[in-house]
Amino acid sequence: MKPLVGVDWGTSSLRVARVDASGHAIEQREFPRGILTVPAGGFPQVFGEACGDWMKEPGAVALICGMAGSRQGWQEAPYAPCPAGHAEIASQLAWIDRGRIAIVPGLSFDAGGAPDVMRGEETAVLGVMKLLGVSDARIVMPGTHCKWVRVRAGRIESFATYMTGEFYAMLRQHSILARTLPAQDGELYEDAFLRGVDYAMHAGNLLHAAFTARTLSLFERLPQSAAPSYLSGLLIGEELRSQDLHAGDTLVLAGADKLTQRYGLALSHLRAPFRVLGQEATWLGLHAIAQSVKELA
Repeated sequence: MKPLVGVDWGTSSLRVARVDASGHAIEQREFPRGILTVPAGGFPQVFGEACGDWMKEPGAVALICGMAGSRQGWQEAPYAPCPAGHAEIASQLAWIDRGRIAIVPGLSFDAGGAPDVMRGEETAVLGVMKLLGVSDARIVMPGTHCKWVRVRAGRIESFATYMTGEFYAMLRQHSILARTLPAQDGELYEDAFLRGVDYAMHAGNLLHAAFTARTLSLFERLPQSAAPSYLSGLLIGEELRSQDLHAGDTLVLAGADKLTQRYGLALSHLRAPFRVLGQEATWLGLHAIAQSVKELA
């Protein structure tokens, strides 16, 4: 296979890697150059600054996943419908420079009459499957918009998006709760976090439960410094409340350490089986897609 440059281009950050023949990163770089920082027409320049030297290697090809394929990105890559595996995804690459630079399509799933979408997570899911050596799994990808993904027979069958991280930011900064919260989140208070998880699990209604982040502080039953941890627990607990956590399969958490730690803490508290993987899965996923593209052989 041709030398592969992997690019994970999100809303707020840009990660690039030289990927070896087994799908692992030889060298990685990260920049605060998410798509929202790139001016119109500026994507080729930012791409060149990030990994242009790697692209000088004879035959080098770049596969780009994430929000670079959105309407606000470099070039729109239409969503591929579920179910989809690496072959279906590879067949719908959006080429910027045929045989040299391509964008991975996102995925869509019709959930009860309303579409759900992802960009970038589909590539990490493929990498998780390759890393674990399994063809069936339930994968949780914490983030601003957390994804719960069901994979069967090596293909992404369905998924659901939860705006947990974004709701936290909205409540944290723009609601009445902000009046009683400290200026900075600070360290994670595990007791307060798990208290929030427990309250969400039995309250059964986030619109009611969220207000307790204010009232507990008003009545001095929760230290102000621990209130962000409590609110975080409430929101993650609400997300977990809607899941079947004991369906007989082990959940796989894949993502940034800070968030996977919180989800893992909550799942352990609820006695739900899980395992944790890091962010290296994206490069494995891009490698799996590249293997299905004849032009990259």
